[in-house]
Amino acid sequence: MFPILASAEAENVVSELLGKFGVNWPFFIAQLLNFVLVIIILKKFAFGPIKVMLEQRRTRIAEGEEKLKRIEKQLADSEKTTAAAIAKANDDAVRLINEAKQGAHAFTEQKAQEAIAQAQNILAKAEAAATADRDRLNLELKREFGRLVAATASQVTGKVLTADDQRRINEDALAKVEG
Repeated sequence: MFPILASAEAENVVSELLGKFGVNWPFFIAQLLNFVLVIIILKKFAFGPIKVMLEQRRTRIAEGEEKLKRIEKQLADSEKTTAAAIAKANDDAVRLINEAKQGAHAFTEQKAQEAIAQAQNILAKAEAAATADRDRLNLELKREFGRLVAATASQVTGKVLTADDQRRINEDALAKVEG
């Protein structure tokens, strides 16, 4: 196999093949030039703006994703802050409840002490009133007893007793009653 013969045969096969497909060189070159022009025009007026628009869209999507990440982070921070505020509010509520219980206990204790003091005061006043009544009744009883003794003595003796006699008889009778 000679290289020249192989090259001639290959040219012959290519020519035969091009003939079978109906390739016409001037039309083929014209179509090739049209194809290149259409690609250049499409690249400049169609693909370029579409590429720019796609790039802008890609940028907006990336910015949106970034904003979404920031919002998610802010939401997480907000949830943490809210949870901390709720925990603090719960702690304050528990503290206030405990303070209220202690205050109520102290108030109850104070009122109980006041009630005891009032009861003791009332008992002391009642005791003083009873003592005063007893003293008054004793005094009235002594007077009445002395009067009855004097009246009885004057009736028994049949004479009118003097004030001095009445006093002496009263004192003797009271001494016997008290002793």
